[in-house]
Amino acid sequence: MGDGSDDLHRIRSVTHIERTKAMHDATRTDALDDNDRRGFLKGAAMLGAGLALPAWAHAAAGEAPALATTRSGRIHGYVDRGVHVFKGVPYGADTASRRFLPALPELPWEGIRDATAYGASAPQRGNDETTSEDCLFLNVWTPGLRDGGKRPILFYIHGGGFDNGSGSDPLYDGANLCRRGDAVVVTVNHRLNAFGYLHLARLAGDAYAVSGNVGQLDLVQALQWVREHADEFGGDAGNVTTFGQSGGGAKIATLMAMPAARGLFHRAWTMSGQQVTAAGPRAATQRAQLFLETLGLASDQVDRLRTLPAERLLEATTVRDFSRVEDSRLYFGPVLDGRSLPVHPFWPEAPVQSADIPMVIGNTRDETRAFLGNDPANFELRWDDLPAKLEKQQFVDIDPDVVIAEYRRMYPDYTPSEVFFAATTAGRSWRGAVEEAEARARQRGGAPTWAYQLDWYPRGGGGEKFRAFHTLDIPLVFDTLRQPGSRTGETAAAQRMAGRMSEALLAFARTGDPNHAGIPAWAPYSLDKRETMVFDDASRLENDPRGGERRLYQRVPFVQRGTM
Repeated sequence: MGDGSDDLHRIRSVTHIERTKAMHDATRTDALDDNDRRGFLKGAAMLGAGLALPAWAHAAAGEAPALATTRSGRIHGYVDRGVHVFKGVPYGADTASRRFLPALPELPWEGIRDATAYGASAPQRGNDETTSEDCLFLNVWTPGLRDGGKRPILFYIHGGGFDNGSGSDPLYDGANLCRRGDAVVVTVNHRLNAFGYLHLARLAGDAYAVSGNVGQLDLVQALQWVREHADEFGGDAGNVTTFGQSGGGAKIATLMAMPAARGLFHRAWTMSGQQVTAAGPRAATQRAQLFLETLGLASDQVDRLRTLPAERLLEATTVRDFSRVEDSRLYFGPVLDGRSLPVHPFWPEAPVQSADIPMVIGNTRDETRAFLGNDPANFELRWDDLPAKLEKQQFVDIDPDVVIAEYRRMYPDYTPSEVFFAATTAGRSWRGAVEEAEARARQRGGAPTWAYQLDWYPRGGGGEKFRAFHTLDIPLVFDTLRQPGSRTGETAAAQRMAGRMSEALLAFARTGDPNHAGIPAWAPYSLDKRETMVFDDASRLENDPRGGERRLYQRVPFVQRGTM
């Protein structure tokens, strides 16, 4: 540990050119063996005062750099207005040689590894970031190092379903949460799509017994890393809050039912992301067979998947899934494999192993405007157009005419487009949140659960069109209104909402209760009242908001997409 002065002295002896080359080698480490180091020292002596230094080393000349010790070696990050930042820190080894298998620990390195830039994201389509099967990296923001601070640790899991995304989105920058709440924030990358959730157990035997959940097991490995390094980064290993939006929330719900994750986190905060049921082993095997067929492989050629280029595997994920109404690519997600995931996450009951974990379950009022709002025609629907649109997009088998009639009764002023967005939100996005909240409320002797609904949205600049759309709560909870990608605006109203939501998260992380002075009293969710905090300009606690919509869609069973 120490202040890093010895390491800084050594780094000053390495030329900028050689330093850059070392930082971009296959292991992304600036480690040098003894012979190389002696050679560079000799060259540096000849260069003398003209030697160029890395930016972090210059900063360290005026103040101690952000230096930390991990189980595999030392890392250097940087200081951002009092927050120590470390990016691209490995928590597991390159997965290329471990396709569809649990990851191994990261390889150790010598010297000091650069941790000032994000690591590669998992292989995926439609992402401009660098992607690689060497993708097991996490990022840490902390107000203090090795200071015994015992700060709450906030572990964020990104969205993008189980198919895409990463922990390096600017909206997930943890610095403001650190400053606001004296907390440690961690974001993480892990394997996705076929690389993380291709179920091969029935096709290839015990060697691939947990292949359908290795993306989840990556998250378990990251949480184990966090527990092991909590003291180094000023955090409390006994107070870890997982929080995540969309697919991130679904991954948290799944972790709550995975034996390997038990005891690794102590609170759960989910935003518009639920996982009531996992994919059944039969359905997951059928998808694996379809995946193989798309690649021109027979069921007994699974081993060839280990050597095909990653891009070919990604291309094969675009084949249409057999269980979806709308055109979409092959579904990948957690699998009820009987080993790493022995039960469905929230069916027929909430996970017993997580009964003592306080939980917040949130959603936004206008979820589907985020993705169905990109089609201008959906804002100009006629009543005659609506039944066919709902048939395709509500993701539940209920007569669209019944739905339309009920919405016109409940909301007589709604236009066809308003009915479309409200009904699709209730049928495909909100329904899982209700299922989870009810399961938690039925659980005897369990920890309390709080529900929220985000009604607030920015006025002006197109805000009225998309309203409280899916993902709007991310910059509010992170307090990253000014980061690229935020659509909240930077008004006083937006900042007040960010204050309310981020303070609720921080209060929850500290105490297991989201109440704080800036919001009305927030009661836990119960089946009798269905208490829900409605975040708006005038935030309020409501009993069973949108109860009519809830009762309408509960006329039919809920089946998580991908289950069958």
